[in-house]
Amino acid sequence: MARTVGIGIQDFAKIITEDMFYIDKTHFIKEWWESGDDVTLITRPRRFGKTLNMEMLECFFSNKYEDRGDLFEGLSIWEEEKYRKLQGTYPVISLSFANAKGNNFKDVKIIIEQIIKNVYSDFNFLWESEKVSDVEKQFAKKVFGTPEDAELSMSLHQLSRALYQYYGKRVIILLDEYDTPMLEAYEKGYWEELVSFTRVMFNATFKTNSCMFRGIMTGITRVSKE
Repeated sequence: MARTVGIGIQDFAKIITEDMFYIDKTHFIKEWWESGDDVTLITRPRRFGKTLNMEMLECFFSNKYEDRGDLFEGLSIWEEEKYRKLQGTYPVISLSFANAKGNNFKDVKIIIEQIIKNVYSDFNFLWESEKVSDVEKQFAKKVFGTPEDAELSMSLHQLSRALYQYYGKRVIILLDEYDTPMLEAYEKGYWEELVSFTRVMFNATFKTNSCMFRGIMTGITRVSKE
């Protein structure tokens, strides 16, 4: 019987568990892993499958999906034993800026703040653990409260530190649609404010983050200068 073609579904686990039609792109996991790059930027047009690929990466690497090798059975990545052993073994921070849209910088920053708070909530167990330092716990309280711009910019950096303290393993960071707020800012006239903010955040998260093992950013914008 022909499989269902799920239009617009971006949930990798749902596609696999409901046995929907899926073009195997898991070779990308091997390609990316063996590239050795610390940070990868993927720029492709809208509706190209970037978000589904990011969901696939989270399901493969995140320890939230430990013992979920069934999601990859029969796919190309599952043919090699070393990748079967790799599945579900890393702390992963996964987030998307797809909803970070607004008519002004203040509105977009509020949305980004809520996105970060949601990510922090996914790791609530950290803030009660003795493995995590008081410094990280106090910072988390600021994030859950009303963080300043500088604190918001450092939020993913500090979350990486807390996860490293808890697991003793550096994290993988997946940021989907990194450029959505930037495109909004360019079109609606608050480019300088937004870029000043995101430049600090991206630098702290992906460039000067000793607790990050690997990172991927996706967007539709090719980067030149800015």
